[in-house]
Amino acid sequence: MRAGSPEISARTQSSLAITADGDRWFLFNVSPDIRQQIQATPELTPAGGGGRATAIAGCVLTDAELDHMSGLLLIREGCSFPVVSTPLVREWLTEHFPVAPVLSHFAPRPWIDLSLDEPTDLPAGADGKPSGLRLRAFEAGRDVPRFVVGTAAADAVGSVIGLAITDVARGTKLVYAPGLPVVNDALRAAVDGADALLMDGTFWSDEEPRTTGITDITAREMGHLPVDGDGGSLGWIGGLPVRHRVYVHINNTNPMLNDSSPQRRRVDAAGVRVGADGDVFDL
Repeated sequence: MRAGSPEISARTQSSLAITADGDRWFLFNVSPDIRQQIQATPELTPAGGGGRATAIAGCVLTDAELDHMSGLLLIREGCSFPVVSTPLVREWLTEHFPVAPVLSHFAPRPWIDLSLDEPTDLPAGADGKPSGLRLRAFEAGRDVPRFVVGTAAADAVGSVIGLAITDVARGTKLVYAPGLPVVNDALRAAVDGADALLMDGTFWSDEEPRTTGITDITAREMGHLPVDGDGGSLGWIGGLPVRHRVYVHINNTNPMLNDSSPQRRRVDAAGVRVGADGDVFDL
């Protein structure tokens, strides 16, 4: 990519922007690239309303990892909107990596706790009016960020979640699971009747982190189900009756990012999309 290959495109880190009404947008995970992503998305910077006008009505976090929450520090000023996460993620981002206390000194950032397996209607802004989006969080795995000390992964309930996101008026549903160590029953249930699934495509193989020199542990040990191999995700997602099936949260070592690679051809043949910046899905 750095050499200018036309077969590989640069990507920013995993985030979504979702709206039910075309005006109020929610960020699902807020990456360190958020400034670049906002600049590339005119819908998030509407005309009028002052120099800091924004269409961002809230931020939803699926975990406390740096690549999913550190962008909150870049959108710390301006109007008030809530941050939504599980109670455990909120605790970690208050006590271990104090994003919540820091943000409170710049603009109101009320925090909404997200319970597992219970519907939560997202409010649109400080007035609490409904946004038209309903969430149901499910446990995708258990993992502890490096900056958290003294918590075992087995005890970290709510540390890594997936989300079923429903448009209340239309009844359409998107499932978002960017961190996933295994296809569990909760994910299978969430995908039933879904119109779109955006799921973890971090590594192609289980040994990829080792063979590329990232670390000495495997993809599964890092909390990411590989695309290929015994029990890999491609065999499952490729057979789903879901209109949009997309891999997101893809590491820069994953060979399916190369448009001409045999790995990419296998993903394309299965009818699955390799997610890219600027993808739009209208449900």
